[in-house]
Amino acid sequence: MVAVLATPGAACRPGGGGGAGIDVVAGFYPLAWVADRIGGDRVTVADLTPAGTEPHDLELTTRQVDDVLDAEVVVVLGAGFQPAVEEAAARRDGATTEILDELSEGLLADGDPHVWLDPVLMADVVHVVEDALARADPDHAQAYRRNADDLRAELRRLDETYRAGLASCARDLVVSAHDAFGYLTDRYGLRNEGVAGLSPDAEPDARRLAELADLARDEGVTTVFTEELLSPEIAETLASEAGGLRTDVLNPLEALTGEQRRAGDDYVSVMEDNLAKIRAALGCS
Repeated sequence: MVAVLATPGAACRPGGGGGAGIDVVAGFYPLAWVADRIGGDRVTVADLTPAGTEPHDLELTTRQVDDVLDAEVVVVLGAGFQPAVEEAAARRDGATTEILDELSEGLLADGDPHVWLDPVLMADVVHVVEDALARADPDHAQAYRRNADDLRAELRRLDETYRAGLASCARDLVVSAHDAFGYLTDRYGLRNEGVAGLSPDAEPDARRLAELADLARDEGVTTVFTEELLSPEIAETLASEAGGLRTDVLNPLEALTGEQRRAGDDYVSVMEDNLAKIRAALGCS
């Protein structure tokens, strides 16, 4: 059995597999999406993180812990991103694939874990998950490779769309509720300032809000971005202090909401929606 997470459209049941082929359990949505796209009908993907749930705060049920312990392969982000998942994985007899340990290039020095928001690094994640599935099911390694190649091509097209869309912008500063977008902004020559730092649970102090309000006014920022799974209060406070800026929702793709899943949204469609919002905020032509 392989551990990875459930995605929309995957043949799965929450918390574990049980059908034909490889059972996959993963920590949260981006890893589940990659596993489902690579594995196709040869995998059953179980999603440990329910729709609309912050993956950082996930607590596993007894059944989910058993699934992690029994899996042939477990795929997690690592570096403490999901403490409960990593704690369960540490008790396993089998191997656990930690994405951040496998990515040898392109990581930011500040410990930012949000690698999946960079389409180029997301293609590297595809390599890691492909290798995990091929080790668990070598008879179908060529099929996994073909699917992974297709997915990498799709991510290259997404990267090209971002490069073209952000090539000529009036501004280059993205202000967000927390520092989730460092990899994305670094890839495309932009800057990201988060109100709450790398942790979405951190509470900014009054000095930080005042500094960002001054910066936003100085740089002509038009929009403060919040997130669907966070309270908009911090972003709204900053927007008000900076002179009545607008707020909008930028998705860090840590989990899809139930509404997004029912609408058939996925990683690519949400990333394209993010791009449209960034372009509007930065005045891109």
